[in-house]
Amino acid sequence: MEQFANIVSTIDGWLWGPWVLVWILPLTHVFMTVRTGFIQKKLLLGIKLSVTKDADGTGDVSQFGALTTALAATIGTGNIIGVGTAIARGGPGAVLWMWLMGVFGIATKYAESLIAVKYRVRTEDGTMLGGAMYALERGLKMKWLGVLFAVFAALASFGIGNGVQANAVATLLNETAPISITLTGIVNGDLGRSSVEIPIYITQLVAGAVMAVLVGMVILGGIKSISKVCIALVPFMALFYVFGCIVILVINHSYIFPAIALICKSAFSSDAATGGFVGFALSKAIQFGFSRGLFSNESGMGSAPIVAAAAKTRNPVRQALVSSTGTFWDTVLICLITGIVIISTVLAHPEINTGVVNGATLTHNAFMQITGFGPFVLTVALIVFAFSTILGWSYYGERCVAYLFGSKIIRNYRIIFVLVVFIGAIAPLDLAWNISDILNGLMTLPNIIAMILLSGVIAKETKKYLNNIDAIDADAIPLRTELIVKSKKGISSKE
Repeated sequence: MEQFANIVSTIDGWLWGPWVLVWILPLTHVFMTVRTGFIQKKLLLGIKLSVTKDADGTGDVSQFGALTTALAATIGTGNIIGVGTAIARGGPGAVLWMWLMGVFGIATKYAESLIAVKYRVRTEDGTMLGGAMYALERGLKMKWLGVLFAVFAALASFGIGNGVQANAVATLLNETAPISITLTGIVNGDLGRSSVEIPIYITQLVAGAVMAVLVGMVILGGIKSISKVCIALVPFMALFYVFGCIVILVINHSYIFPAIALICKSAFSSDAATGGFVGFALSKAIQFGFSRGLFSNESGMGSAPIVAAAAKTRNPVRQALVSSTGTFWDTVLICLITGIVIISTVLAHPEINTGVVNGATLTHNAFMQITGFGPFVLTVALIVFAFSTILGWSYYGERCVAYLFGSKIIRNYRIIFVLVVFIGAIAPLDLAWNISDILNGLMTLPNIIAMILLSGVIAKETKKYLNNIDAIDADAIPLRTELIVKSKKGISSKE
């Protein structure tokens, strides 16, 4: 097992090495920014559309519901612990590179959502299906690559979208309120009979059971049920966390501008030895800023477009604009605030040595400044963020499984997904993190191929609807009705 873990770690390091991170930014984020005519300038329009009902649109959930479901899956521990990790391992400058990853990532999220909606289909019962797999199959006639994406995304839903999130919550609660018992048993070995002690962590068992029940209650109702919960949960959890950050910034008010200045200076220099910070190589700032930014907003992974395809919208550009705002809220805003909170805290308390502590400790130290209330805010935020991530990813995995095997398997998938929530909460998952990273990387590649090869379509659709702003409310998307037929080869489509 140790040898297997080392192999997985090596693959993970190679797949998410600097060459991939540097490749993703120029070939996807910057490329899509140029191809869409700097779609970032339409951010305010996207925000307006996200809270505007499209009465003539066709879909399963509202545009806002699709956005909040996608945000539920992306706003998570990466916004809290991930930012702290980037600073601990890359220095203050990593925050600026993370922020830039978010700014340019808006265009990628727009592009991948546009093709997901454009090539979506509707089943005979009215359910919307879409995502990178349909864009690859219908737009590029590359169904084999769509199948690969669906396989990788479905498997990833059990890892980064489920087990590791449940484990993070259960572990946090176990550290906060540990309740455990120890069972003693007798085993026979080469040296005879010996006594062994097996610790049973009651807190994790209870946390896992409660989470499994809650997740089951939501996801068994499908996308409409998930969307309703996310509409209520996401704005609350984001505002609750941001409120805590604002309180900390008020406490550290005299260090806010020095923190911003240090972020900008360190982003282009190896000299960050000030306060509690030690010097960091410029390459590390870029590497960890890029990587944490990518994992924070998932722009380019192809996950969020799956739910974007279920939105009630009349044309692909409307929903693409709405979906692109998710990267703004997630990384450009929340991650930036978190970064300033952590760096201003270190400057205010130079005894904190970033060369010794990890990302989680940096974030914890920042919230400890709110006497009594701070740890509560952090704990609640982490729990709610992780829970919402599980809900969002359950839908991603469900759609991919349905693409591979047909809709009849969805119920079985949901049951297995709920069981994994409980298992993930009580099992050690160090290896699962690396496996999840690999699956995320593998699902990103087909999605990027789809965007690059369909970039002409993306540019054409963007010009069609945005050159005349009134066209954004014009025609509806022509949808084919797809009849799902289960066969030995999987599924087939009939017009």
